[in-house]
This record gives sequence, C-alpha cells and structure tokens, in this order.
Amino acid sequence: MSAAFFVTGTDTEVGKTTVAAGLLHAARLAGLSTAAAKPVASGCVLTTDGLRNDDALALLSQCTLALRYEEVNPHAFEPAIAPHLAAREAGVLLDVAALQGPVQAILDKRADFTLVEGAGGWRVPLAGQATLSDLAIALQLPVILVVGVRLGCINHALLTAEAILRDGLTLAGWVANVVDPQTSRLEDNLATLAERLPAPCLGYIPRLTEATPAAVSSYLNLDFLHG
Repeated sequence: MSAAFFVTGTDTEVGKTTVAAGLLHAARLAGLSTAAAKPVASGCVLTTDGLRNDDALALLSQCTLALRYEEVNPHAFEPAIAPHLAAREAGVLLDVAALQGPVQAILDKRADFTLVEGAGGWRVPLAGQATLSDLAIALQLPVILVVGVRLGCINHALLTAEAILRDGLTLAGWVANVVDPQTSRLEDNLATLAERLPAPCLGYIPRLTEATPAAVSSYLNLDFLHG
C-alpha cells in the first residue's frame, strides 16, 4: 500500500499541521511507514542549522522514513507573511516547478502514508498567477480538508470543497478542528458540515489543552484508506 494526500485548510491558523501530525501518528500506530512534505513555509526561525519552521518540524517528527529537514521543507522563509511575498523579498521564484520536484522526491520514496501540507487555504498565491492549489493539481493528489470550526466555517468549507472538485481533484475526507469552542450551536454546525460536504468526516477534534500528535490521533480514523 502507498497512499498520498494533500492537506489544505479553510483558512490559515485552522490546525492543518495539528491534524496532519495526528494523521501521521495514527498511521504509525497502524504499522504504516510515513513521510511528509511542507514544500513552503514562512515564519521560520534562524537556528545554527539554518531556517526552521515549527510546522515542518512537527511533521518531520512523525515520519518513520529517515528524511532530512531540507527534504521536508525545501523553501523556508523567515518573515511570518504570505509565502509569495516572503519569497519575493528573498529573491526566490516560488512557482509550481520549484515546489513540485522536491515534493515528488518525497512521494517517490513510496511510504505507506504520505502527507503534503499546504500553506494557508486552497488559493494561496505563488509567483505570477499560480496558486498553491496548482501544486496539488500537478501532483494529482487527493485532498484532505481541515475545517477550522468557528463562525463562518460552513461557507468557507463548502467554497473550498467546491474549488477542489472544480479543479478536478478528489476530496478524500475532511476533519473538523474546533478552533473556537464558544462557537454558537456547535453541534448543529458540525451536523450541517457533515450533511453538505461531499466526503467522509475523518474526525472531530475538540479544543485540546495539549494538541500533541498522540492526543489528536485518538480523535481520527484512517478507514478512508481502505474505502
């Protein structure tokens, strides 16, 4: 078995990495080999080893394959701004070709379960008129959508799902991640998402005190891998 997915979100700061690391951890518990890629990340910290991004490090920690940081996160930028702006300031051409090669190298390792995490939402800009969704299209990866549950999430989720399907990709599943536990009519919102999103729900993650990969994995299921 070798399965790979592109992880996107309804917005930035909705828990894509939290969910991705949890899925990777669940796969490890199921005895699967794991790999991941975070092709572009901004908001990195300069260390003695170079620029490092917390999200990319979290993904790397859940990979059973021996991967170098630079393989997982080939494009790292220090400013915590939109990736295309950070790349422009650094004099880097951030187009689909620049991202596709390194990600394909990860995919070619043929781990049982591989996740490629995007940045922000589905239409995050790259150079020119390209967007990060063009990378998922070029790789022809099915998509896992992380829905940041808060006021307005239904509209964001449905529009994102619509765009994914219109782009010719498969929506493999979605995860409800509660970012605002005070959301009014929380259960009703979750029920509406389940009724209207054209894919199975892979899990519902409440607001956790410590959202470690192990803790998050207990709220997720990998049944979609067999269906």
